[in-house]
Amino acid sequence: MYCIQESHLLQKTSPVSIATAPAATQPHSKSLTIPSKVESTESGTVAESYQLCAKVSAAISTCFETMEAGDFKDFAKAMTDYIAEYLENIRDRQVVPSVKPGYLRPLVPDTAPEKPEPWTAVMADIERVVMSGVTHWHSPRFHAYFPTANSYPAIVADMLSGAIACIGFTWIASPACTELEVVMLDWLGQMLGLPEQFLARSGGEAGGVIQGTASEATLVGLLGAKARAMQRVKEQHPEWTETEILSKLVAYCNKQAHSSVERAGLLGGVKMRSLKPDNKRRLRGDILQEAMDEDIKNGLIPFYVVATLGTTSSCTFDALDEIGDVCNSQNVWLHVDAAYAGSAFICPEYRYLMKGVEKADSFNFNPHKWMLVNFDCSAMWLKQPRWIVDAFNVDPLYLKHDQQGSAPDYRHWQIPLGRRFRALKLWFVLRLYGVENLQKHIRKHIALAHLFEKLCTSDERFEIVEEVTMGLVCFRLKGNNENNEELLRRINGRGKIHLVPSKIDDVYFLRLAICSRFSEERDIHFSWEEVKNSADEVLAQK
Repeated sequence: MYCIQESHLLQKTSPVSIATAPAATQPHSKSLTIPSKVESTESGTVAESYQLCAKVSAAISTCFETMEAGDFKDFAKAMTDYIAEYLENIRDRQVVPSVKPGYLRPLVPDTAPEKPEPWTAVMADIERVVMSGVTHWHSPRFHAYFPTANSYPAIVADMLSGAIACIGFTWIASPACTELEVVMLDWLGQMLGLPEQFLARSGGEAGGVIQGTASEATLVGLLGAKARAMQRVKEQHPEWTETEILSKLVAYCNKQAHSSVERAGLLGGVKMRSLKPDNKRRLRGDILQEAMDEDIKNGLIPFYVVATLGTTSSCTFDALDEIGDVCNSQNVWLHVDAAYAGSAFICPEYRYLMKGVEKADSFNFNPHKWMLVNFDCSAMWLKQPRWIVDAFNVDPLYLKHDQQGSAPDYRHWQIPLGRRFRALKLWFVLRLYGVENLQKHIRKHIALAHLFEKLCTSDERFEIVEEVTMGLVCFRLKGNNENNEELLRRINGRGKIHLVPSKIDDVYFLRLAICSRFSEERDIHFSWEEVKNSADEVLAQK
């Protein structure tokens, strides 16, 4: 029960008397006496003022039910126990629910409750309403897409973030929110082996920022690149209008880049060319150079390139070193999208895959995919964030503060204005795991992927589509696409494991990603048995 008591609404208290009764006996705890004699004033009658104040007094003194600290502790303890039990036994749950669209509406009332319900009633409904429709991404038998990270330290950090509940758009809005992010992005950058010129500790303007997703980071990079190119071209051709310049700008990416790269081009209002990679699905420097030369000849202006380290379909790696040389020679912004595979660079043996990163202007990867930091936490570094800051700078008086310029105001580094205290998740995970255990986690997932690869190659009916370098295996039944489409239908139809497909150059294949931090060798053998048994069924029909 929460009551707001207001004792004086008017400076003039006589002849008004306000009596307060105990909240337990009187929910509306104020009474107001209006004088019988009314005096006229310039703004109206005193009685009218008293009547208005009586209404306001009644509204703000109303007691309402809310959760107090004691109930919160009980609720949080029950939820903590539930979460731990859920995650530790997630292997026993069906990976994908057997529900149809619209399943949930009949399970809840048509309208919100008028009166508060006890927290125990909410707990009682979680399994019936929520869990009956959850796809269990952290099950060791979930192998679709790429992983989304999860860990107890990150969950606890999100609890604290929710309690602090700041909106850290400026330094002064919550100094710790900004400053911890600056330091955590330096910690993380050092763990990856990023060059010093990306880090805030270098003393220059560079630094990192936590975006919501890699899609946002790609768009932010594009908008910064566009701002830089617009300024340069205006200086070279002052007679050209902004519309004319925009119509000439062109960006580039691998045809196998994530769909969000193409979408960034649409949102940025520029041309985005998807280039055909080499026979290993890598974008190479000579392919990019040829495309740029052709566009320059046709009067276009190359300004932005996205190099992908770990493509979505098959986890291949663009030739970053070669691409960097081309971009640097043409003064073109190079953005590196390492959304999934970037986490592996905390292991020194995989850093050869990002050779040439020093030639990039921005770099991004998602700790929330593979590094045990819960969504959302997409780490982005910029050598020259001023191009982003200038592009996004809208600076109303109510957001100004005395410390501007001495610390980053991250609202200028991103598309939204508001931002949560996401650096807490990084801080908790990095401290409670340590670099060594995070490296073990990455190496274990890659080893499990190689185990599944070995099982596939031991069965002559199957083939591996792409070299296995990370925690993803791309495989298929030898033969036509139809058999593989039917294989996937049967695997997912059995409901024991969950996979998704992809297709490159009209070759349909299945993707098995190691997604759960709970995955063990026995889970890989279980998943292989499901694949093998489904293949038996498919081939038995032929």
